[in-house]
Amino acid sequence: MRQTTSEQPLSFTVLLLIVNAVVFVMQSLFYGYPPRLPPDGLFALSVAGLSQGYVWQLLTYQFMHGGLLHLLLNCWAIYVFGREVEESLGKKNFLILYFSSGVVGGLLQILGALWLPNHFGGAVVGASAGVFGLVAAFAVLYPERPLTLLLFFFIPVHLRAKYLLWFSALLALFGIAFPGDNVAHAAHLGGMLTGLAYVRWILHAAQPMVGWQPFRRRIRPRELVNVHSQKTSLWRRPKSSVAQDLPPGEFISREVDPILDKISEHGIQSLTARERQILEAARAKMARR
Repeated sequence: MRQTTSEQPLSFTVLLLIVNAVVFVMQSLFYGYPPRLPPDGLFALSVAGLSQGYVWQLLTYQFMHGGLLHLLLNCWAIYVFGREVEESLGKKNFLILYFSSGVVGGLLQILGALWLPNHFGGAVVGASAGVFGLVAAFAVLYPERPLTLLLFFFIPVHLRAKYLLWFSALLALFGIAFPGDNVAHAAHLGGMLTGLAYVRWILHAAQPMVGWQPFRRRIRPRELVNVHSQKTSLWRRPKSSVAQDLPPGEFISREVDPILDKISEHGIQSLTARERQILEAARAKMARR
């Protein structure tokens, strides 16, 4: 639909990948490779740090990693799930969901450490809580999407997105109940719960809690031009009301591009009835070319 792709802004998904890679390089330069936790305890999330008022740890720990494999796995998941979540929810909601999942996941891990310090271990680093927030959001938006995972990096496993979320949640609960693998399973679970709650309850706060179906699709993702309005009226104006007589290039730049920018920023659920009619007219125009 757009005339050029070079003018499109950099996606926040790609920006997160870049920032994580840059922080990992800096971490390796300052603290050695493989990266170790900073001895000053300023940036990794810990009970001791928060007790001293280092509240920024709830953000900084999300950009630090314990090794190259740790970084690559998290970046791969951000890339796979983040692109479509960002496109469906918009940039603002994408960032809120990602970082709030990391913060809530970190807090849940800290609460566990306060309750059972020997059970939940020490300082925490990694983007996994935010990643699992994206996984949960993806499963709500695309519950029936088929996925192929590589178990142990070479055994293909086929499953749908909603089952991936259930499996991840069960794995996190098992890790909380039977620790010993040096993984922050409570942070993972907190990230999943936050991503699920943000999409289901905050973005759709008017939906009743009774009869809640966690995987019922509410947002219609990635519908840019094939959108039909559900409202009908005997007095509805013809499609010429959306500048149908304009040349295709001018029609796209004047009428369609602002709507696509709005979808990118706020998600497709933010469109008005008239904007959906414009997209429908654009689809028809492109089909005649």
